[in-house]
Amino acid sequence: MTVLDGARERWVRTGGVELCVAELGDERQPTIVLVHGYPDSKEVWSEVAGRLADRFHVVLYDVRGHGRSTAPSPLRGGFTLEKLTDDFLAVADAVSPDRPVHLVGHDWGSVQSWEFVTVDRTEGRIASFTSMSGPSLDHFGHWINKRLRRPTPRRVGQLLGQGAKSWYVYLLHTPVLPELAWRGPLGKRWPRILERVEQVPGGDYPTPSLPSDAANGAWLYRDNVRPRLRRPREDAYAHAPVQLVTPLGDAFLSERLYDGLEQWAPRLTRRTLPAKHWVPRTRPDRLADWIAEFVTSTEDGRPETAPGGRHADRFGGQLVLVTGAGNGIGRATAFAFAEAGARVVAVDRDAEAAARTAELSRLIGAPDAWAETVDVSDEQAMEKLAAKVAAEYGVVDVLVNNAGIGLSGSFLDTTAEDWRKVLDVNLWGVIHGCRLFGRQMAERGQGGHIVNTASAAAFQPSRVLPAYSTSKAAVLMLSECLRAELAGQGIGVTAICPGIVNTGITSTARFAGVDAEEEKRRQRRSARLYGMRNYPPEKVADAVLEAVVHNRAVVPVTPEARGAHLMSRYTPGVLRRLARVKPPL
Repeated sequence: MTVLDGARERWVRTGGVELCVAELGDERQPTIVLVHGYPDSKEVWSEVAGRLADRFHVVLYDVRGHGRSTAPSPLRGGFTLEKLTDDFLAVADAVSPDRPVHLVGHDWGSVQSWEFVTVDRTEGRIASFTSMSGPSLDHFGHWINKRLRRPTPRRVGQLLGQGAKSWYVYLLHTPVLPELAWRGPLGKRWPRILERVEQVPGGDYPTPSLPSDAANGAWLYRDNVRPRLRRPREDAYAHAPVQLVTPLGDAFLSERLYDGLEQWAPRLTRRTLPAKHWVPRTRPDRLADWIAEFVTSTEDGRPETAPGGRHADRFGGQLVLVTGAGNGIGRATAFAFAEAGARVVAVDRDAEAAARTAELSRLIGAPDAWAETVDVSDEQAMEKLAAKVAAEYGVVDVLVNNAGIGLSGSFLDTTAEDWRKVLDVNLWGVIHGCRLFGRQMAERGQGGHIVNTASAAAFQPSRVLPAYSTSKAAVLMLSECLRAELAGQGIGVTAICPGIVNTGITSTARFAGVDAEEEKRRQRRSARLYGMRNYPPEKVADAVLEAVVHNRAVVPVTPEARGAHLMSRYTPGVLRRLARVKPPL
């Protein structure tokens, strides 16, 4: 049974065709109309629709010539944007005659929806529009013309880049061949291609009608692309709030295609997603959340705007869990994600510090934030935490394993108990976090990111940090191994190597082989030295967000960390000789 098996069906006649319309949810709630792309049918939305149906009246319809809708006769001239607009208005009038609808489009569903939201005859019938992976042909035409009129190396590069991505458009304009391919070998292999290239899971999609859908849908391109790109409309302004969702890994559309979109859509909210083209199938949770937020805010009379912090388009609404969030780098990282509009789970063994971080995160910009108290070295406690977070807050989108402790002293002065304490927190805490939350990410199947805090000590040997350096080197290698394993599931893994940062870890670090008085003296001196260096944890937090955005593997942060990293690769012998120098503590 699929999500749409329980849907209410009706047929809407318009322009010589009959459209198959499916409805879910309470008709008294705001109506969301989902428009599919090419070569899809309405089932591409089934996962998103199911997640929205408990809060909204959700409507899906097969575009003419697709799925269970009938095709125009003849096909040529039957798929113009004007006729597709007639279809949309007929569906909207049937399912929501007295209230404007909230429009959501993907791929060609978005292309035609841009037409709907920019023509005069639909004004007042559309409350909001969420667009993904499909530009307005008019905007695209102006984008091309602007670059042709004033060619610069960058603009020429953008044209050539998008031209290369649009290879399939040229093929679809050839006579007969696309129809033969889709009704033959391509139609049979398409599900496997989507699974292998786009990581699209199976299920009720694609449907058996795919070959005929794709063959008929070729006329979407033939009837519209060349005429509109040659003579784009000058009045293609959106008359409703627009939310633009841009998949950063889209193989068919460049991000640069949406440069200057604010000119055409003044009430614009931008979102970005680390995903490929078919986001309705690969990221249904994230899309459903963003659609629901946008619709709700529009209904409340306050058009949704993405949070104003840096990377807000990337992390707005995401769930981020940070361990060791009570102070230092952990707290700064929680604040940075909060400022970007993420929901934050602040984890620390100090309950009061964790609560303070959560409270301040809400004030900074987090839609919500929670404090959890746990010792990351306690396996059972971490298992309970993972279960609680998943049940109460959802699956984590970004995990930051930051909790750690410091230990200095020679190897011969470091006891077995010292080793256990350092490895339990610095290594096993990371292992527990990766194992538990990483598995939840993998099982959800919608990607994510794991950040593990290592150290410059991971690649810089030291005669006074054998236990600490060993634990951080293990974290670095664990991150590299996990990155290789999870890459195919869309989960990135980053090892952050901060270096000398002014945090509280120096005043609480332990020193092996000395008495309590000497340990306190060394703690004060270490804290003073780190204070003189005065590299703020906020810069490390910025590096964490950049690493997630760009999916970086290893990130040495401070200049000395970057220098040591380079030396470890090109002049390791020099680092080994430097390791023999006794530090002035």
